[in-house]
Amino acid sequence: VSVSNDQLDEVDAGNRLYSRQSRFRVDAEMVRDAALRISGLLVEQKGGSSAKPYQPVGYWQYLNFPTRSWKPDSGQQQYRRGLYTHWQRTFVHPSMLAFDAPTREECVAQRSVSNTPSAALTLLNDPSFVEAGRALGQRAIQEGGTTDMERIHWLFQTVLSRRASQNEMTKMIELLEQFKTQYTMDIKAAVELQAVGQFKLDPEVDIGQASAWAMLGRALLNVNEAIYRN
Repeated sequence: VSVSNDQLDEVDAGNRLYSRQSRFRVDAEMVRDAALRISGLLVEQKGGSSAKPYQPVGYWQYLNFPTRSWKPDSGQQQYRRGLYTHWQRTFVHPSMLAFDAPTREECVAQRSVSNTPSAALTLLNDPSFVEAGRALGQRAIQEGGTTDMERIHWLFQTVLSRRASQNEMTKMIELLEQFKTQYTMDIKAAVELQAVGQFKLDPEVDIGQASAWAMLGRALLNVNEAIYRN
């Protein structure tokens, strides 16, 4: 693991003896893969034609000779691994670009790794990640247990591979109550949230509750720990 301790800091402060693992963010293709896997949406079909995940309208408007347009895939093709995403040189998928994927205009021996607001906003607002949060919220309700605390621990275990600390649990419960109140009072907002992407909410799941848990799932998918190898 990358977590050190007092003894290791004293013996190998610079990690010259490799007493601990380096901490690094996963590659651009794997960021979305992780969200899809966690949410239960990932399709593991191997080979076949390129996939076209959601992309901002007009992103290709300056791509001419010939002019082209982007139509997101429907069905299982939408949820395939990033490895299969259609690649357009100089117009790399913006989600990939936010996480430092090379443009393939030249050979890159090692990818750069940045930590930018664009990456955080992609995790929060890209339709693929919003949809993943929706599916994750439904999973928390249906698979995470019967109490809020059980479901929060389930979310932490599923997204971050650990249980929530007491401080995290307190903050998550406060956040959950805010979202429950918001979506109970504003059903229109809940409907709009549940309309993002192709995933269909189970009709037996309350839309306000599902939206509150979806927001909690989105919050966890947005933390560094979710996309970094520790």
